[in-house]
Amino acid sequence: MKSLEELKAIREKMQNQVSMRAEDHTHTRVVVGMATCGIAAGARPVLTTLSNLVQEKGLTDHISVTQTGCIGLCQYEPIVEVIEPGKPKITYIKMNPAKAAEIVDKHLIGGHVVDEYTMAAADIK
Repeated sequence: MKSLEELKAIREKMQNQVSMRAEDHTHTRVVVGMATCGIAAGARPVLTTLSNLVQEKGLTDHISVTQTGCIGLCQYEPIVEVIEPGKPKITYIKMNPAKAAEIVDKHLIGGHVVDEYTMAAADIK
């Protein structure tokens, strides 16, 4: 059995993670497709990387990381959408944890879209 202090620490950590996922349309939202196709393609480690980095870098006051079901583009999974208030949605495709870390640094912190990972760069016809 864990001590009361350990349980309180676990509870606080989990509450921070849950509050980070709460939707607030004044914040930037990072949405990861977590349907079966996304999970099979590796979306879980991408979601974990994004969630952990947003917390570690102290971005939770203006960025929330959430998950959704099927986005409808299974062949491009894992898919990450960045939705910033007042800006067009950016859809990143074929993501992995390293690319997710780059998105955090360059896009979420630096403000520059990483064009080579976007759906627009895939030249979809």
